Amino acid sequence: MPQVRIGNYQVGDGAPVFVIAEIGINHNGSLDIARKLIKMAKDVGCNAVKFQKRTPALCVPPEVAKTLRETPWGLITYAEYRERIELGFDAYAEISRYCRELDFLWFASCWDIPSVDFMERLDPPCYKISSACLTNDDMLLHLRKTKKPLILSTGMSTMEEIRHAVNVVGTERLLIAHATSTYPCPTEELNLLMIQTLKREFDCPIGYSGHEVGLFASWAAVALGATFIERHITLDRAMWGSDQAASVEKSGMERLVQNIRDIEAALGDGVKQVYDSERNAMKRLRVSNNKQEKA
Repeated sequence: MPQVRIGNYQVGDGAPVFVIAEIGINHNGSLDIARKLIKMAKDVGCNAVKFQKRTPALCVPPEVAKTLRETPWGLITYAEYRERIELGFDAYAEISRYCRELDFLWFASCWDIPSVDFMERLDPPCYKISSACLTNDDMLLHLRKTKKPLILSTGMSTMEEIRHAVNVVGTERLLIAHATSTYPCPTEELNLLMIQTLKREFDCPIGYSGHEVGLFASWAAVALGATFIERHITLDRAMWGSDQAASVEKSGMERLVQNIRDIEAALGDGVKQVYDSERNAMKRLRVSNNKQEKA
């Protein structure tokens, strides 16, 4: 199965698991919080951070735009909340500068065509296609024109819809993430064996985007062959925001990364061998067992 290059990393079978810390909108519209989350992800050993970018006027359904929402800015309309939560170009330029300073990758999932054009001005190494956009052919074609690696998230999608999206964007420079779009996701709906289903069907790197509480499913995904892992991160799960409860704090993210590296080492290459560390035990126990049989 081919690998895809993202920045200085090769992603795919045979390469180290690529760990993405999903900041999303957990910055709550604050550049200061965004910077803290980037530094946290870098410090615990993640390979990249990911943001979400929307044009609220295009992405907010008219029927919910005027509904009221309690926010840190008071009781405001949903449309105004979406505007407040979005970071502008100057903020993303600073994020780009800060990540270069840290020698750290960042990119985004774009939810509309103007957001893709917005991000192209900053030249990210790849794009994530959100599950919400998987059936939007115009978005898929626009993203394909960037000629950058695309990570296709497959939450709330049928296999037919996934196949169609893959046909639209092609498999060159494509990565596919198994996901269930529930925040947080119940254990019985994680369906991690879909990782192997996707690996059998598509000739591209397959990964896992998790929204569950806890770390067990992400570790299991690596054992099942996921070549990249994406998890939401937060400074504090008690912070205000719709995605905070399904996110991972610093100590958890550090354990996640460390244990992914342990799992990689433990999986080995599948070729049976006698290790040097076994030879003393082999001499002692096999000789002892043979003597008992002869007696």
